[in-house]
Amino acid sequence: MLSITCYGGVGEIGGNKILLEDGETRLFFDFGFPFKKRAKYFEEYLNPRPGAGLLDLLEMGILPPLRGIYQEGMESKKLWQRFRSLPLYRELSIDGVLLTHAHLDHSGYISFLRDDIPIYASTMTAFIAKAMQDSTPPNFEREVCYSLPRESREGYLRSQGTYRLRPFAFMDSSSINEEARAFWNSSPIKKKTLSTDSYCFAPEKIGALRVRFFPVDHSIPGAAAFAVETSSGWVVYTGDLRFHGRASHQSEGFAAAMGQLRPYILLCEGTRAGDERGATEEEACANCLQAVSEAKGLVIADFGARNVERLLTFHSVAQQTGRSLVIMGKDAHLLEAMRLASEKVPSVGDLPDILIYEDFKSRLSSWEAEIRRRYRDKLISPLDVRHNAQSVILCLSFWDLTDLIDIAPEGGTYIYSSAEVFDEEGAMDMRRLANWIAHFGMKAIGLPRAESWEIPEVEQGFHSSGHASGAELLDLIRRINPRILIPIHTENTEYFVENLRGSGIEVRLPTEGETMSDL
Repeated sequence: MLSITCYGGVGEIGGNKILLEDGETRLFFDFGFPFKKRAKYFEEYLNPRPGAGLLDLLEMGILPPLRGIYQEGMESKKLWQRFRSLPLYRELSIDGVLLTHAHLDHSGYISFLRDDIPIYASTMTAFIAKAMQDSTPPNFEREVCYSLPRESREGYLRSQGTYRLRPFAFMDSSSINEEARAFWNSSPIKKKTLSTDSYCFAPEKIGALRVRFFPVDHSIPGAAAFAVETSSGWVVYTGDLRFHGRASHQSEGFAAAMGQLRPYILLCEGTRAGDERGATEEEACANCLQAVSEAKGLVIADFGARNVERLLTFHSVAQQTGRSLVIMGKDAHLLEAMRLASEKVPSVGDLPDILIYEDFKSRLSSWEAEIRRRYRDKLISPLDVRHNAQSVILCLSFWDLTDLIDIAPEGGTYIYSSAEVFDEEGAMDMRRLANWIAHFGMKAIGLPRAESWEIPEVEQGFHSSGHASGAELLDLIRRINPRILIPIHTENTEYFVENLRGSGIEVRLPTEGETMSDL
């Protein structure tokens, strides 16, 4: 019998963990990092204790108490005695995770799963996730592609041995070349192989259920939706998607295919339920082009981490304004990973107008040392950025702001091309960012103002959302016409109830941890 249980993404944007069960097969759609839920208890200097394993996260309700799916090395001997009485506790085994894309709110808590559970994703998603983990300091909440074994010593969980790769299935590939294979097996710490090959290609079934994979448009390459054929009919999960990016044809193709498939259940994201259309990526590109064309001195482009489409937008702007695009080493590593996943992505070496910022570091990880060795003729120092300010666009994020101290810019333009402020923590970051910009005498464009945390109307259009608007979501749902809609990844479920009333589509609102078996 088919059942669905949402352990995340309910009344929140992100943290998706959706368990599908049918017969003997059990699988998750995504297993994400719940940023908002985690922020209720933890912040930058108050974090879950690695030595406590699962304890802190289970105690605060950030991970669901599902014994059997987590790494045994994360469990102390008496852990489950403490949580066995919780209402959501159960013992469980799963056949895999269908990972829609590499954003951490969908992938991050794969870190805690058993390292023999297969992860099914596009090749691009897998390689981006690997590059992201490589370029992040070791963190037990970020072990998406490879994990460190742990064992209990005197009640404290300690790392032991070397990293182990998780088994991935590349859903859109039948093979990868030797260079891609070497990247996938490489360790971020030392120049050596992580393990023997831990991947396979495009299985037709997971457990006893047939699975189909559909690329969609999102703000990160490799995003996909999934359809699973169950005993009750097709269950479809959109992941995150939009219709206004460079790959909008993929979302249109998905919608058309779903019209043919006629799914029984649609699990649909609703990040922007109730929101208006917003700027397209083309419109954001045009607005950024105008701003850079009018700018004097250094231009800094600030956009979300790993928003590769925005990086490519600013590359186009740089080309049209006669500037070079200066990217961080982690961006270069990411682009190289993408090149290995798709022949459509050019090498950094084939792009003469891209330079790599040589930031101040006492020690380099093996991946960054390799980037600097391979592209030593593309390195640009902080002093060179300052002296050539008029001829570069520097791609910087909030977490790179200390690099401004080394550059010491004299004025210039700071283009904020990232997501709007959602909470007080984000508002505090915006205050800090505004202080940095003011300190160096730069002109801010597109930055939310402290009075309302809204972007002034004349400065809107420098960011294009990674999500479909409310009207576009309703159009998608009506085109697919499922029997049952389950809205997830949204804080506005009532939007779907109100707007689909009388459509013949039953809207079922999930409750976190509550199994829907009467489907």
